[in-house]
Amino acid sequence: MTDKRVGMEVSIAAAEAVKLARAEAISAYPITPQTHIVEHLSELVADGELDAEFVPVESEHTALSVCAGTSAVGARTYTSTSSQGLELMHEILFVVAGMRLPIVMSVANRALSAPLSIWNDHSDIMAARDCGWVQIFTENGQEVFDQTICAFKIAEDRRVLIPTIVNLDGFTLSHVVESLLEVSQEMVDQFLPPYQPLYRLHPDQPLTMGAFGMPEIYSEARKANDIALRNSYSVILEVWKEWGKLTGRHYNPIETYRMDGAKVALLTMGSFGEVAMDAVDRMRGKGIPVGLLKLRLWRPFPFEDIRKAMQGLEMLVVMDRAISTGGIGGPVASEMKSALYGQAKRPKIISFIAGMGGRDVPPEVFEEMVDQALKLKGKRKIEEFYTIGIRG
Repeated sequence: MTDKRVGMEVSIAAAEAVKLARAEAISAYPITPQTHIVEHLSELVADGELDAEFVPVESEHTALSVCAGTSAVGARTYTSTSSQGLELMHEILFVVAGMRLPIVMSVANRALSAPLSIWNDHSDIMAARDCGWVQIFTENGQEVFDQTICAFKIAEDRRVLIPTIVNLDGFTLSHVVESLLEVSQEMVDQFLPPYQPLYRLHPDQPLTMGAFGMPEIYSEARKANDIALRNSYSVILEVWKEWGKLTGRHYNPIETYRMDGAKVALLTMGSFGEVAMDAVDRMRGKGIPVGLLKLRLWRPFPFEDIRKAMQGLEMLVVMDRAISTGGIGGPVASEMKSALYGQAKRPKIISFIAGMGGRDVPPEVFEEMVDQALKLKGKRKIEEFYTIGIRG
């Protein structure tokens, strides 16, 4: 049921996916490198190709606040941001998650200031990792397109009702023209029916959302949010399975590459997964039994999938593109250690931080990580994390 293969800038592909999803309300503020997404959406609305309310605002804080209002009254709602814009939204991220408003947001991942950087890393989303949203990472333009449509179905499912973020690497993906398969409006309409809110603000049926929570109820409310986010896992799998049946493109919380017989594996998130595949091919050609794990679902964290994927591994090399300053080093490596803690048999986890602020990570750097990790194999004491390419 797919249409034609096209060459398209990935930001435009994200906007086209929002159009196919028939979003009804969009509010955003421009910030590099996500601007092309909402810029194209504004054109689609202005030209009558998308029947939606487009609300330009004076800041990202306001953009998500507007989205909270439109979602609360029952509109299928979308926004997009990046870096400092996501952090300016930070207050409202928790508000809409706690109010269970199924907003979909694209985040074109970009380094945080200071120093000022417009280039890609994952520091923006790692600063918001515990905001209560479903969070998905994408590797290429096709995944951005597909996951944007899937995100609406996930978020709006009445068993979920949780806002959802689709992460795409800024510039590395957002501004690159890639080949992808579009799908028809008829297919998307079959996959994603009109949004029917369970609750909404309406003058004829008054209700309260996000009211004051006394100590006697606050803990229970937060626990309910956590349970709901964890329970969204099964719905996410259902949605991806249905999408796979319709398109032939199947998605999993963690993807594997050349893991047969692997004793050591790299773990990545985002677009560098494809670069790491090249490195794995090179190392396999040299007889090194290495494989690759690509983490797609960041929240809810897929604990059991991780444990299953690790079976038989002796070492796991985790590449983070953000640093937990003064703390654990790499946040993804920390999650991996948590997931495997207490397991009778678990691989030694070596944490590397690379690619911050857009610094290039070519295949040979992944080979260097594996080489360094293998030298640490017999050592009992290792560093909490290692950085790659730091001068001085």
